[in-house]
Amino acid sequence: MQGIEREQSEQSKQSAQSEQIEQAKRLPATTIRFVISGALSLLGNSIAGVVIPLVLLARTGDALAAGTLALICAVPQMLVGLLGGALLDRVNRRSVSIISDIVSAASVALLPVVDIIWGLDFGWFVILGLLGAIGDIPGMTARDTLLPEVVKRDGIDLQRFLGIAQSLESMVTIIGPALAALLIGFGTDSAALWVTAALSLLAALITLTLPRSLGRISNGAGTQGQAHGKGVLALAKHSLTEGVRVLFKEDAILRTSMLLTFGIVMVLGSFQGLVLPFRFTELGEPALLGYVLSAMSAGLLVGSLAYTALAKRASKRAWFAMSLVGMAVAVCALGLLPPYPVMFAAALFLGFSAGPASALLGFFAYDRIPADRRGSALGTQNALMLVAAPVAVFAISVVVEVWGVGIGAIVLTSCWLAITIWALATKTMRNLG
Repeated sequence: MQGIEREQSEQSKQSAQSEQIEQAKRLPATTIRFVISGALSLLGNSIAGVVIPLVLLARTGDALAAGTLALICAVPQMLVGLLGGALLDRVNRRSVSIISDIVSAASVALLPVVDIIWGLDFGWFVILGLLGAIGDIPGMTARDTLLPEVVKRDGIDLQRFLGIAQSLESMVTIIGPALAALLIGFGTDSAALWVTAALSLLAALITLTLPRSLGRISNGAGTQGQAHGKGVLALAKHSLTEGVRVLFKEDAILRTSMLLTFGIVMVLGSFQGLVLPFRFTELGEPALLGYVLSAMSAGLLVGSLAYTALAKRASKRAWFAMSLVGMAVAVCALGLLPPYPVMFAAALFLGFSAGPASALLGFFAYDRIPADRRGSALGTQNALMLVAAPVAVFAISVVVEVWGVGIGAIVLTSCWLAITIWALATKTMRNLG
């Protein structure tokens, strides 16, 4: 009897081990599909990020129009972001990601359709920009909230995965602007927009293959504040209050990280979204914008890989300081609006220098935000960033319209130097061990 029992026990262990092996084989596929879906969505957005500002400048010929459009969309974007964050603590996050990508695809596909039928003007850019915000912002937050659950399911270390994910994102953002440049140079801006829409739709279809359980809300999540049953504005207010408390009140390092991230988004977003597109449009070489942005992404890829491989060789504080100083040098070079070869090299070095800081700031956000309030916190973060960037772009568009693109670049460079000095001097970021 004992022999039979031992044999049954051994068979049971072997069966359990086989099941674990099979499960281990299946689980990484979830991460792979998640990464591919995110990469496709990001690829579409990186193409659109090059093409749409150029289309707007080509149709209006006015730098102030680009800044005004960004500002008009800012408040609705913030509201959608806050609502998205609140909903992500209450509804299935996978479903939100799928719907968001579909809406985003529709908003981009309608640009060439409207251009053919009626012709694009400023009003159409506003309408379709608002529709795009409904898709992009909740979708971005949904992916952020799903990421920790995906790596947890597959047993992957979060910090290590963030370094790898940053590298993959950098590869995608190298390909995207370069592809946009090729489509503009050898085709039309409409072709680039169709490609963007197709990529967003494909991202939604791949997300649909992920297990629905990944996006399910745990019993304890979403109960903070009990905003159920209240109106839209009350729900948004609750999400904002909860998110601001998490991001800016409860953790000093997280607070400083968020403020620095806002500075990066405002300064570099203004360079990418207005100053550089205006400069290359002014020179009659819009396709060059894509190659400069690809160089920045290529640098970010190399910098992220270097940080992933060498992170243990230096302290987090050392990486943080080296990264910010390198970025400051690159931004100063870029702010002079030098000839194209120098600008290309400055963009490459800027991306390389930003790699460690980007990985560190991302790790602080994911590591320090409580899981049950991640939707509200990340929704608030994304919403505030999507307001901060348009405000900065509008302010610089006024400067460019009145004093020229050169003065606008100098203003942005001065702002970045001030941000760098503050970030290096603040006590909060001196001990990051």
